[in-house]
Amino acid sequence: MQPAEDVIGAVGFAVMTVRPGDTALAMGIGDLPIVAQSHLLNIMEHAAVIAVSDYLEPGETTIFVSVEFNSINSAIIGAELRGNARCIEVLGRDLTFECDVFEGERQIATAVLKRTTVERVSFLARTAAQNLIS
Repeated sequence: MQPAEDVIGAVGFAVMTVRPGDTALAMGIGDLPIVAQSHLLNIMEHAAVIAVSDYLEPGETTIFVSVEFNSINSAIIGAELRGNARCIEVLGRDLTFECDVFEGERQIATAVLKRTTVERVSFLARTAAQNLIS
């Protein structure tokens, strides 16, 4: 990964339109036809991945570590959602992002998302080896 001072402040954006299958009702995690919270997290993660993609070395990627998530509003089928992520901290291989989701000017959710940088091949090899051991 490039130096922390280059990565801090990197921003990424992602968009989605809420479809019937994206609702809490369709996923069986609620009984309302509103966007499932997991999809809000997905759009924030996508924005975070995009934010740092140009700062990674060949063969590197990032994986999810943790999230502090706040739901503020909800959105219905047909809503156009915009996810934003901004890298606010780099500690070693760990990256922290401030994220949010908006429908137009209306804020839907916020989060502080953490991801860590890994080398793809060695990470997949370790994962495969752990699965064989289990």
